[in-house]
Amino acid sequence: MSTTAKPNHIGRKISRIRELRDMKQEALAQALGTNQQAVSIMENSETIEEEKLIEVAKALGVSVEAIKNFSEEGMINYFNTFNEGNNFNHYNTCTFNPLDKVVELYERLVQAEKDKVAYLEKLMNK
Repeated sequence: MSTTAKPNHIGRKISRIRELRDMKQEALAQALGTNQQAVSIMENSETIEEEKLIEVAKALGVSVEAIKNFSEEGMINYFNTFNEGNNFNHYNTCTFNPLDKVVELYERLVQAEKDKVAYLEKLMNK
């Protein structure tokens, strides 16, 4: 088993980010003003010129650093923190008892009906 670090394959990172953004090669090519074959060649390249990388980052809506530092492990860890930290669960919990709200509404409706009856009785007694 080799202990050497994996090469920083920028093309694969661009490809993966593009896929995560649900973008086809043709769409990226159009945003870059080139063709699909050029995007395919770029995604198979281990290195890319800095100027081209800036254009690609802009087209993908990410920073150049996001492309350079992208890793599958980082993405998995990022999404796993949502479940571990319960970041989504607080949106699904009530801060009040729904039954209390129903009772409150019912009591208001009953009081409104009592007020109507009292008003009508007052009109009839005149």
